[in-house]
Amino acid sequence: MIADRPTLGIALMLGFCILAPLGDAIAKLLGDTVPLGQLVLLRFAVQSALLLPLVWASARPIRLRGRVLRLAWQRTVLHILGIGGMFTALQYLPLADAIAIVFVMPFVMLLLGHYVLGEEVGLRRAIACAVGFAGTLMVVQPSFIDVGWIAFLPMAVAVNFALFMLTTRQIARETDPIALQALSGLMACGLLVPILIVGSLFDMPALRLAPVLGDWPLLFALGALGTFAHLMMTWSLRFAPSATLAPMQYLEIPFATLIGWWLFAELPDRIAAIGIAITVGAGVYVIAREQAIARRLARSTPPPV
Repeated sequence: MIADRPTLGIALMLGFCILAPLGDAIAKLLGDTVPLGQLVLLRFAVQSALLLPLVWASARPIRLRGRVLRLAWQRTVLHILGIGGMFTALQYLPLADAIAIVFVMPFVMLLLGHYVLGEEVGLRRAIACAVGFAGTLMVVQPSFIDVGWIAFLPMAVAVNFALFMLTTRQIARETDPIALQALSGLMACGLLVPILIVGSLFDMPALRLAPVLGDWPLLFALGALGTFAHLMMTWSLRFAPSATLAPMQYLEIPFATLIGWWLFAELPDRIAAIGIAITVGAGVYVIAREQAIARRLARSTPPPV
């Protein structure tokens, strides 16, 4: 059993909140010169290249079988779709707006828990979901005027990521996180390479292979940031309780705002800024409420005999 070290856990989560939007910003920079499919492929290729040597050196178990293997493939497909959807949205939306819209995910998770797992939601959490969704619509509204329905793409990414998280939960206790990430990178490459070969043969703009030229440092940075951001989030949960860390994830939004202003001269307009504040407030309430209920259930559960 690893002892709680809240300061280390908070530092790791803070690192995630900085690295994740930096990776998204690099994807936004590369989106004009690298085809979408190739961008996603290289993101996963770098992930595998970084983690496989670590897996082999530490003799971590990497073979999966049966139900766990099927869920790992499902998780990989969801990961590909989520990253592809986010990279697409970033070509049309300001960085902070796109990330803020994705933070509708806690509400999606709550609803999926209710309708898929039969979990009780309760009136106050249902109201918080409605308020948070209304805040998200306020963030979407200015972008919708500019780019149309693609402004809703981060919402689809949020639903996708919620399913990704539910799938990950089903195998988290049966797999090593680093080995799973390394294997997921290999699986993604195995799926994407034939798709891009076919896309190149039929000259499909988004699904083709093209010369990378001078973009290799940024492409490596994209893969490295995505890989280590995910691992920092995973490791943070080893050292601090989720009740402490979950609200911290919303720090990703102000960091994304600063990065978007610095690299792209983008700032949310007044309506979007109010929507972001409403979404963050409702999301933090939902997370706090979930944790309070979990603690109450833990206190009411008799100890094992």
